[in-house]
Amino acid sequence: MHRNVRRGRLGWVRPARVVSDDERGLLVWVARGTPVVNEVSADGRGMRSMPFAEYVKLGAPTLRHGTWNGPGVLKLHRPGDPAHSVWWFRDDDGRFTGWYVNLERPAVRWSDEGGAAGVDVTDEDLDVQVAPDRTWNWKDEEEFLERLAIPEHYWVRDEAAVRAEGERVIKEIEAGMFPFDGTWTDFRPPAEWDIPGLTPGWDRRPLQ
Repeated sequence: MHRNVRRGRLGWVRPARVVSDDERGLLVWVARGTPVVNEVSADGRGMRSMPFAEYVKLGAPTLRHGTWNGPGVLKLHRPGDPAHSVWWFRDDDGRFTGWYVNLERPAVRWSDEGGAAGVDVTDEDLDVQVAPDRTWNWKDEEEFLERLAIPEHYWVRDEAAVRAEGERVIKEIEAGMFPFDGTWTDFRPPAEWDIPGLTPGWDRRPLQ
């Protein structure tokens, strides 16, 4: 279970299949059609569909079940607890379209004996979008600044640290270092893989 945690609440849950778990890190695959859960406002709207101040004012967020409707995505959590993950995006035909550096608190792994297992992160909203030729741009900066202006409800603790992590990874991008060296850009999930579901225990209390 790949989960995003916001101030002790579940922001989203995405069942994922483990592709590999080795010295390069934990690599997971979220397939199109995967059942997911997302936090929504009291009136059923997602956080990104309105100003953050309005979302906070509505209060009493709930979880809504849905489906991952976009193309499948690979996500890598590298060893050493970095404050980001790297995602591989593709189009509807499965062709690689670019990387996405998701700036977040270091991942926390968990498992329940005989039940669910997963990884919890806290998405810190500011991201780096990377084209196949490794040109890059900051993403969601306006959203990041809007939420920083309401610190009593926001989960980002240190704006400078988030930006510094992004700048550190940008140096790797520009140098063409792993994982921005073409690794896994041609990944295709095996045809026999089914779509994982929400394992009992998916909603366990977050550790972050």
